[in-house]
Parts: sequence; structure tokens; C-alpha cells
Amino acid sequence: MKPAEPAPRGYLHRQLEAIGTRVASGCEEVGRFFYILSTTLHWTFRRPFDLKEWGRQMVRVGVDSVPVVGLTALFTGAVMALQTFRGFERFHAEGFVASVLSLSLTRELAPVLSALMMSGRIGSALAAELGTMRVTEQIDALYAMATEPIHYLVVPRVGACVLMLPPLVMCANGLGILGGWVVAVNLLGANPVVYWQRTFQYLDLNDVMSGLIKAAVFGLILSVTGCTKGYFTSGGAEGVGRSTTAAVVMGSVVILLSDFFLTKILF
Repeated sequence: MKPAEPAPRGYLHRQLEAIGTRVASGCEEVGRFFYILSTTLHWTFRRPFDLKEWGRQMVRVGVDSVPVVGLTALFTGAVMALQTFRGFERFHAEGFVASVLSLSLTRELAPVLSALMMSGRIGSALAAELGTMRVTEQIDALYAMATEPIHYLVVPRVGACVLMLPPLVMCANGLGILGGWVVAVNLLGANPVVYWQRTFQYLDLNDVMSGLIKAAVFGLILSVTGCTKGYFTSGGAEGVGRSTTAAVVMGSVVILLSDFFLTKILF
């Protein structure tokens, strides 16, 4: 007798299997993220400290990113000044354009937009670097030499992002307000003295510090996400490309999600 053939799987069975696979994959990604995060925190304060590598990564993350972040903030402030001026003009509140602009930039726009730009620039680079090292077995070679790869590769990169995002956001705050001043005064005829008075009239230290705290947290998120994707890369050159894309997408999504909770906590 022929053995009985298994009954064909139904549509519902396939859909449940696909959902289970996606849930398991998502849980695995979360576990990898927190594994890299916890191991990085464990090795951050342990010797030896490669100060030369830390300095190189800080220059790469901070100094080399100033043009990108600066241009983004400058034109964001200019566009926002143009939009708010036209809107406030309807109920004769043009004088408050500078107040709205400064609060929006320091609290939300500067940290979030800077982090998103850095996720595309630095997060993808971290994933590509570590992914290439993984597929070419350079990380395995570090294990063979009794060197902890996370201590040697990940810690300087994550530390540089956490330390350099707040200064970049401070530059973004200043350039964004300057861009708004250029548009409001030179194109829309606002009073320059009133503009600067209103810029700092309702701005306090908590507004600035909350933006800097967000920047540090966003730097941690985008760097750990990029390193996680690169560290667990598989599949050769094609896998490196997938990891790079996933690092940018996942880093940007997590930054936007965490921004809501950070705002709820800080304000």
C-alpha cells in the first residue's frame, strides 16, 4: 500500500505560519539589539581604551557630518519661518514666528532631523563596515586572537555617536534659527531686533537640554542598530547590502518611535 499523502495545507495555515515566522524574526532582532547594547555597555569602561580609535570615530561622526546636518537645519529653519509667517499673518501674530521657530527646533526638529540624517550617513556605514568584516571572517579572526570584537569594533563607534550627536544638534539649533532670521528679516520684512528678542523670550534651559538628551539617545539607537545589523550579517555581498538598508530603515523607525516616549518623559 502507498503511504497516505499529507493533506494540503490550507490558506489559513499558511497565513498563521507566515505570521509566526515574522513574529519570531522580530523577537530575534530585538534580542540581537539588546545583546549588542548590553555587551557594549559592559565593555565601555574596561581597559584597554583605544583613544586613537575613539578620536578617529568622533571626527568621522561629528566633524565630517557638520555640512550635512548644518544644511538640513539651515533650510529647515528657513522653510519653517516662511510657513509660520504666512500662517500667523492671517491673525496678525507675525511677531511670534521666532518664538515658535526656536522652540520647535530645540525641542523636536533639530534632534530628530539630525538623527535621521545621521542614521542614513553613519548607521549605514557602520552596518556596511561590520557586515564586510563578518562575511570576510575578520571578526572570526579577532576571536581567534583572543580579542573581543565588540570591545575593539563596536564600543568606539557607539561612544562616538553618543558623544557627538549633542554638539551636532547644538550647531543645528543655531543654524536653524539663523536660517529663519534670513527669511523672516530679508524676505518677509520682519523687524530683526524683535526677531532676536522673541527667539529667547520663551526659550528656557529645559528646552535646550531636552533636545540634547534626545540627541544622545538617538545617537545610541542609530549606532547600536547599525552595529547590530552589521555584526550579524550573513549571505556574502548581498547580505551586506541587505544589512545596510535594514540599518537605515530600522534606525529611522526606532528614532521616530522613541521620540514620542522621550517627549512624554521630558515634558
